[in-house]
Amino acid sequence: MNSKIKITDPILEKIIAQIELPIINSTKDIFHDLMSCIIEQQIHYRSTKRIFAKALERANIAHLTIDNFHLVEKNSLPKIKLAMGKYETMMSFIEYWSNNTLDFHKLSDEEVIKELSAIKGIGKWTIDMILLYTLERPNIFPFDDFHLKQIMVALYNLDPNVKLKAQMLDIAEKWENQKSLAVLYLLAYKASIKKKNK
Repeated sequence: MNSKIKITDPILEKIIAQIELPIINSTKDIFHDLMSCIIEQQIHYRSTKRIFAKALERANIAHLTIDNFHLVEKNSLPKIKLAMGKYETMMSFIEYWSNNTLDFHKLSDEEVIKELSAIKGIGKWTIDMILLYTLERPNIFPFDDFHLKQIMVALYNLDPNVKLKAQMLDIAEKWENQKSLAVLYLLAYKASIKKKNK
């Protein structure tokens, strides 16, 4: 993802001038990253609780694959106490992954969405995280993301009770085909505020 951004948005321009984006070294591995979304309810690149990282540590593995998942299932999942729905989603994803050999990196955004949304329990937010962080697609706008909603409401004086999605999408149109980079700047800005206030 190109770190240079040209956007006609005065609010975002000020943020870009103030902060640097953190370096995100994508695993480019959908299995590993999507499992972190299921286990932690957050993608590991943004984790503060490190639930997924601790699960890997307990299983004594550095990178989760379908072949070593049984180690996490045996050594880590009992301590995490996942809700049954989450466990069922995990099993559905494992079954899907075992029976598919698609190269997701060659699929369009729409094709990725179609494939992953067919898996029981995998929702839009999770798919957006995979597109944004794992596949590093340039034009992803995860309007369901709690932290993105929060920072956009604050920065753009949005009314969270009146068609918030429509308000957010209207602002995102200014970012044209660089929505992913804009989102990463906004999330980094929110994280910097939280860090200052500690």
